Amino acid sequence: MDITGETCPMTYVRTRLALDRMQPGQVLCVRLRGADPENNVPRTAEQQGHAVIATERDADGTMILYLRRA
Repeated sequence: MDITGETCPMTYVRTRLALDRMQPGQVLCVRLRGADPENNVPRTAEQQGHAVIATERDADGTMILYLRRA
């Protein structure tokens, strides 16, 4: 899911809606950009019980975040 064009708090709202539609154990790949989303989305996902399983940095500086639904 690409949320690079979104701003907080919509970055996590879109992420949470996607996670809510998934089955437990499924993995969501999220592309995001900016200090606030890069800090807030993983933190809030973990607070909701989901797991951050990996992060990567694209050549253009975009963060790619992998979340496992609880």
